[in-house]
Amino acid sequence: MRGGGNMNNMMKQMQKMQKKMMKAQEELHEMTFEATAGGGMVKVVANGKKEITDVEINEEVVDPDDVDMLQDLILAATNDVLKQVDDKTNDTMGQFTQGLPGGGMF
Repeated sequence: MRGGGNMNNMMKQMQKMQKKMMKAQEELHEMTFEATAGGGMVKVVANGKKEITDVEINEEVVDPDDVDMLQDLILAATNDVLKQVDDKTNDTMGQFTQGLPGGGMF
């Protein structure tokens, strides 16, 4: 049976890569990301699972007459922190998909 050894070897390599991917994904999920807006008046914290874990709003930015500004700051900080998670996910997981057809699926 020619080529059988190559197939077994390839399967072992794939299993090894899968374990590395799972470990990298676990580490990514445990990471914490934070972003601020308005010069630090609003801070949003997220984990690597893209779950918002904390929002801090400086009381100086809370103006009942300008709720729109506060909403914009929260949106800006939230979008920034989620982009950070996406960028780190792509950097971390992209190493496993380089050169594969359909690579970069994360």
